[in-house]
Amino acid sequence: MPDNIDNLLTETRRFAPSDEFAAGAVATDALYREASDDRLAFWAARSRELLTWQKPFTEVLDWSNPPFAKWFADGRLNVAYNCLDRHVEEGNGDRVAIHWEGEPGDSRTITYAELTADVKRAANALLSLGVKPGDRVVIYLPLVPEAVVSMLAVARIGAVHSVVFGGFSAESIRARVDDAGAKVVITADGGWRKGAVSALKPAVDEALETATHGETTVEKVIVVKRGGNDVAWDDSRDVWWDDLMEGADDEHVAEAFEAEHPLFILYTSGTTGKPKGILHTSGGYLTGAAYSHRNVFDLHPETDVYWSTADIGWITGHTYVVYGPLANGATQVIYEGTPDSPEPGRWWDVIEKYGVTLFYAAPTAIRGFMKAGRQIPAARDLSSLRLLGSVGEPINPEAWIWYRDVIGGGATPVVDTWWQTETGSIMISALPGVTTLKPGSAQVPLPGIAIDVVDDRGEPVGNGEGGLLVITEPWPSMLRGIWGDPDRYRETYWEKFADKGYYFAGDGARKDEDGDIWLLGRVDDVMNVSGHRLSTAEIESALVSHPIVAEAAVVGAADETTGQAVVAFVILRTSQADSMTPEEAVAALRNHVGHEIGAIAKPKTVLIVAELPKTRSGKIMRRLLRDVAEGREIGDTTTLADTSVMQVIHAQVG
Repeated sequence: MPDNIDNLLTETRRFAPSDEFAAGAVATDALYREASDDRLAFWAARSRELLTWQKPFTEVLDWSNPPFAKWFADGRLNVAYNCLDRHVEEGNGDRVAIHWEGEPGDSRTITYAELTADVKRAANALLSLGVKPGDRVVIYLPLVPEAVVSMLAVARIGAVHSVVFGGFSAESIRARVDDAGAKVVITADGGWRKGAVSALKPAVDEALETATHGETTVEKVIVVKRGGNDVAWDDSRDVWWDDLMEGADDEHVAEAFEAEHPLFILYTSGTTGKPKGILHTSGGYLTGAAYSHRNVFDLHPETDVYWSTADIGWITGHTYVVYGPLANGATQVIYEGTPDSPEPGRWWDVIEKYGVTLFYAAPTAIRGFMKAGRQIPAARDLSSLRLLGSVGEPINPEAWIWYRDVIGGGATPVVDTWWQTETGSIMISALPGVTTLKPGSAQVPLPGIAIDVVDDRGEPVGNGEGGLLVITEPWPSMLRGIWGDPDRYRETYWEKFADKGYYFAGDGARKDEDGDIWLLGRVDDVMNVSGHRLSTAEIESALVSHPIVAEAAVVGAADETTGQAVVAFVILRTSQADSMTPEEAVAALRNHVGHEIGAIAKPKTVLIVAELPKTRSGKIMRRLLRDVAEGREIGDTTTLADTSVMQVIHAQVG
C-alpha cells in the first residue's frame, strides 16, 4: 500500500521471562483478560485499588464532548495526600522515599515522614504568599529534593505547577511564565552540572524583565540555596526558600479536589515555534501513573530501590520520578548531575551504592555508554539490578542487547516503553513477567490501552506492515487540552482522524508477524527513497548493529534521482575508531546496511562525526542534520544541550 511505511529490518532474538521472575511478578495475564472483558470497569478497579479517594467516584468516563475527556469526574482526592500522608498513616513513615545524590558527592536520605513534613511546610509557605487553588507556579530548579517538595506542595494546595528544565534559557522561561500567567517562580542560586555550578536565578531575573509588555504576573520568586552563587536581589519580590520554610508550620490538612482539577502544565515543542502547554488533571493522571509504574516496573515497594534518571523538567520526571513512584510508596534514587560527571562510571557507582534494583534510562545514554566501553560498568557491582527500562525514542536492537548483557548481567528483562508528554503515562510496553521480549520492540499496549497502526485513511494495516500509530479509545492519563488553546488541541492531535475519533501520536510504527508494535520514529523522519517509505529508526538500528558504531542518526536529503537520499551521521566506538581508515569505515557501513536491510536503504553518504546534536532530554535533532545534509544554513539551535556541536559537525562535513 503506497501510504504505508516499509519495514525491511528483521530481528529474531527472543527472551522469555524466567520462571523465577514470572512466579513473583506483580502483573499477570489476568490484567489483559480483565481489561478485555470491560475496559471502563478495569480502569475503575485500578483507580480504587491504587488511590485513596476522599469522595469516591461513581462515573468512570464522560466522553460526551470529544476530544475533551473527563475521568472519575464526580470523585474528589488530593494528589499529594496519595503520594505522602497515606503511607505515613499506614505505618510506613520510616520507609525511605528518596535517596538523593548530588553531583559533587553530597547526599541526603529522606523518609516518607520527613518528606511529608517538608511538603506540608512548603504548602503553608505558598499559602502565606497568597497562592490559591488554580494559581500557576513555575518551577525552575536543578534535580534537588526541594524540586520534588515544590511540585507536591503546589499540588497539595490545588495550585498548578509548570516545571521548566533547569537548562532552558531566559527566553524559554519568559514564554512559559507569560503563557501560564504564573504567580510565583521557584528557582535556585545555581545547580551542579558537569562539574560546575550553572546559574539559574539570573535567567529568571532576565525572563521577568522582558515579560510581555514589560509587565509580569509573577509576584514572588522563591530561591533555593544550592550552588552558592551570588545573586541579584529584589527585596520586594525575592525570598529565600530556607527563610520561608523556617517560619512555616509542618501541619497542613490536605483538601480534596475534583478529579478533573488541573494538576500541571508541561510545555513541549510546537511546530509553530510557540511551545504547547500540555494540561494534565488529577485523578486520571495519577491513576495512569501509579498503574503503569507498578506493573511495567514490577514494583515491590517493600524491597525494591527504583531509579529513573530523568530530570523533573520532562514528563518522565513528572510521572516516573515524582507521582508514580511516590503514589506507590516506592524507595527511589534521585541524582542531580550528568552520567559522566566526574567520570563516565558515575551512574554505575550510584547503582552500586544504593543497591538499585529497577533502572530506567534513555537509549541515547545507553549508546553513550556503549561508546565508552563495557570495561567501565564491568568495574562496578551491578548485581542488584533485576529490571531495566528504556524511554525517549526507539532503542536499537544492538543497544537493547548491550543493555541487557552488560548492565543486566545477561539475564535482566528490558522493558522498552513508548509514551509521550501528551499521554501522561506509558502506553506500550512489555509486562516483564508475562511478555516474551523482542530487542528493539515496544511490543504491546498495556492492559486497558487501545492502540492500532493504520494507513492514511485510518484503516488498520496488517501484520508485517507499517503505518501511523494511533490511540483509538480515551485513557485516564490523557492530556485534557493545550493550556488556553482548545482549537490547537483539536487540530494538533485529533484532526487527522476526526471521523474515527482517533488520537494521532505523530509516530510511525509497524506490526510484526505476531502483531507486536515496533516504533519507527516521528512520521516527519520518514524518507521517501525511490518510492519506498523508509524509517530512519530502522536504518539507524542497522548501523548501530555494526561493531565499530556507537551511535548513528539518519536523515533524508533531497536527491534529483531518488527523491530523497539516505545520509547517515555516525559516531564510532572509542575502542574501534582506529581499526580502519575513515574510507574503509564508510564502505563497510554502507555494505552492512545493504546486507541487513537491502540495497534500497544503503546510505548515499556516511559522515563520521564526534558528536550528534541532542536536546537536553537526549533526543537527536535530525532537523539540524537535515540542514547540513542539504547544504542549508543551520536552523535554530537554542534547545540543544551543547550548541557548539553543530559548528563542529559543519566544520567536519566542510
